[in-house]
Amino acid sequence: MSKVAHYLQEHLSGEVTAEARMRKYFSTDGGVFELTPSLIVYPRNEGDVRKTARFTWQLAERGRVIPITARGMGTDQAGAAVGSGIMMVFPAHMKRILEFDGKTGDVVIEPGILYGKLQQALHTHGRFLPPYPSSIEFSTLGGAIANNAAGEKTVKYGCTRDFVKSLRVVLANGESIETRRLSKRELNKKMGLTTFEGEVYRALDALIEENKELLKDSKLKVSKNSAGYALADVKRKDGSFDLTPLLVGSQGTLGIVTEATIKTVPYNPETTLIAAYFDDLSVAEQALAEIRALPDQPSAMELVDEHLLNFLDKHNPNQLKGIVEKPFHKLVVLVEFDSANGRVQKKMAKRATKILNKLQVSFQVETDEKEKEKLWTIRHSAAAVISHSEGSTKALPIIEDGVVPVEKMQQYLHAVYDMFAKYKLDAAVWGHAGDANVHMQPFLDLSQIGDRQKVFKIIDEYYSMVISLGGSTSGEHSDGRLRAPYLKPLYGEGIYTVFQKLKLIFDPYGTLNPGVKIDVTLDDIKPLLRHEYSMDHLADHLPRT
Repeated sequence: MSKVAHYLQEHLSGEVTAEARMRKYFSTDGGVFELTPSLIVYPRNEGDVRKTARFTWQLAERGRVIPITARGMGTDQAGAAVGSGIMMVFPAHMKRILEFDGKTGDVVIEPGILYGKLQQALHTHGRFLPPYPSSIEFSTLGGAIANNAAGEKTVKYGCTRDFVKSLRVVLANGESIETRRLSKRELNKKMGLTTFEGEVYRALDALIEENKELLKDSKLKVSKNSAGYALADVKRKDGSFDLTPLLVGSQGTLGIVTEATIKTVPYNPETTLIAAYFDDLSVAEQALAEIRALPDQPSAMELVDEHLLNFLDKHNPNQLKGIVEKPFHKLVVLVEFDSANGRVQKKMAKRATKILNKLQVSFQVETDEKEKEKLWTIRHSAAAVISHSEGSTKALPIIEDGVVPVEKMQQYLHAVYDMFAKYKLDAAVWGHAGDANVHMQPFLDLSQIGDRQKVFKIIDEYYSMVISLGGSTSGEHSDGRLRAPYLKPLYGEGIYTVFQKLKLIFDPYGTLNPGVKIDVTLDDIKPLLRHEYSMDHLADHLPRT
């Protein structure tokens, strides 16, 4: 064991290991990159996080930089959960629900808790957290906060950032702070502190004021966005100030979250589900626009395309039997209404079917739980089946999170299909039709030189196309290493420079997940590309508690 590992083991309550097989395990996440950490820390409490951060800060002051990468279950697909330094793994110990307020519905959690476990607990109180990702059963709340995760319910309810009320965060130097919206007076108090926290508030307020006009126009015109930093949401016109929206989606590059207070909403399992079948993308775009504009918005608008249906049918034919008839339609879109007012829910579903009838679209309406569950199988099985496909050719998550203005979804899909045809690739396409945030994964074999060369050509072509359509490179999975090279073309030189200054304010020595989000080029990430891809392992190597 290295001297660093020995030192940390002596001073931390949690476990520390530099064992080769463990380092190998944590060298990959759900993405296509490989980067081996020097050691793994399983923090038992916030004190362990603070001590580790303080230690790396002191080493960095002397010229030795050891990065810290915070990690949940490692499902991140953009390379944000791999790093070359200390891998700080939270699900081993810091995975508790600390408090639930029955009156407000607010819940206080540690970052390592599984999203599905929290959701299950909330359901017993008649509540839920809407922006859950499809990986809900094996991803953590810490990861969702880091990425500003979203999912099938986001079209109505919003992203993770809309639900996080406050955070406890360990800064780069080991200081622990609490974030919430501060009044102008409270902000002045913070700026008067002689601590690193005070420095952060002073420098950040100055950065925002200096770039007020630039930030005002920095928000992308898409329904959701996890690219870059939400700096424009920090300071409001009334002078109030909150670091929370900035830290949500920052992927551990500005601080390490150790606790979060999250709001929840009432849960209504009694829903109406419509499955609509489209053979014309322009008709689909029109229908979805009209349904989205209904006074009580759908709680979900999810799509699966014919390519994915064919893949599912080929690899697991029984899964679709009796659910979707062959030949498959170009798109299947699931539209859900969940209003607690049964009359309103029924009325909205009826208005949606009128729109579909007008456009001569075939559909079916279900309210029975078992029938709804069958239809949801079409969408929910997609990611799981393609992630664990056999053979060396895999669906790769390299262009899986673009989002465009909803009125450009048809144009977006046509451009993607043209690109797949150009490279003679099969691909899986599914996602959030209501947000025009469509996931697509081309099938490639990373053991083949030709396919490895295609990866970065496809990446470059795809993200350039998304940006040209006025979209964002990330709707819900954030930038990581994969999309970081495209932040400058996405936001422009001015905002990108502000992001760089922001990073320096929080992380002057570069110890917090470097190589993620900021100052990353394609040449930086090309050597990290794996020679084989698999998501078959998740968090097998957690110490027993």
